[in-house]
Amino acid sequence: MTDDSVSDHDQAIIDETIEFAAVHVAPHTNRWERDRRFASEAFDQLGSASLGGLRVPVDLGGRGIGDVAFVRVLEELASVDQGVALSFVVHNNMARAVVDSGNATMIAEWLPSLVSGERIGSFLLTEPGIGSDATAITCSARRDGNDWVLDGEKAWAASGSHAGALNVFAQTDPALKHRGVVSILVDATAPGVTRTAPYELMGGHAAGAAGFEFDGVRVPIANTLAPVGEAFAEAMKGINLARIVVGAMCCGMLRRSLQVAVEYTKSRPLFGGTVSDKQGVRWMLADAATDLEAMRLLTYRAARLQADGADATLMASHAKKFASRKAEERIRDCMQVMGAAGYRTDGADNPLPRHLAAARMTGYIDGATEIQNVLIARSLWP
Repeated sequence: MTDDSVSDHDQAIIDETIEFAAVHVAPHTNRWERDRRFASEAFDQLGSASLGGLRVPVDLGGRGIGDVAFVRVLEELASVDQGVALSFVVHNNMARAVVDSGNATMIAEWLPSLVSGERIGSFLLTEPGIGSDATAITCSARRDGNDWVLDGEKAWAASGSHAGALNVFAQTDPALKHRGVVSILVDATAPGVTRTAPYELMGGHAAGAAGFEFDGVRVPIANTLAPVGEAFAEAMKGINLARIVVGAMCCGMLRRSLQVAVEYTKSRPLFGGTVSDKQGVRWMLADAATDLEAMRLLTYRAARLQADGADATLMASHAKKFASRKAEERIRDCMQVMGAAGYRTDGADNPLPRHLAAARMTGYIDGATEIQNVLIARSLWP
């Protein structure tokens, strides 16, 4: 049994999320993917559904959800659409960053619009030529009077196609490497900010992944979210929860894929019986069920460590690596037992092709699988 028990308060939010996904996400998923566009219909309802500030304390207008319940929320959303879940977690983490690191003015001016969904938040660390080695970022920030002046590019920003609040990580002094990084809150409509076209991907278009270019963008020093010397550590501080969330997304996608495959094989006639009568089919799905249980055990063990304030670094890496690998493998098996029907993308009741593409994506986001192996190997040879 997974340790994913939560309080009544948090369970109510999970239940609200399940309803939100059924009403505002599920009816649009295939169209978002077909049209290759951001899940705007879902995010338009963020404020009315009170899901824009899940990690924001109640006294600041948020919901004050716990870490384990937050992971559960993302599992439920990803079971319907992983792209929506990805943008959802980035937005909610952005709101939490303003609470944790913002000054009083920043909290007053930016937090209400994030909680209400009026502004969508995005996290800008990755660059076109900089991925896993985030210490090598080249987007620059130089001081000029009471302003920062930003120049450079950022890439792979979830919700980038529609984000209004940008958490931009920039280098103030390349010689200082990670110690020279600063985090600045930037209005996406500021002069000199250019939003690139959304990426055309194998899947996950609902996340609205895009990039930004900064050309002499002036931002008040007061918009410093994490100062020089602390910003890089702040970026890394949230990485464990991010990796745990990716594990949960994989659990949600495989769980739904397994449900669809079981129902299909029970109803599909074959040689005087049904597809589900065949032992080979049963064993393929039994293996998927075993891996799902293992994925959830790893993921929620890591989530509980995180919630308890323990070091979840190693367990988060195990969970993300195992879950992303097994989700891709077992969703493919779920498609296989459905035959050609599993390959169709024109039915609202078959999310498997979308989930398979999204499972492939999880091998890259929040630290590629190889980065997880680096961390795990360090634990073997400290």
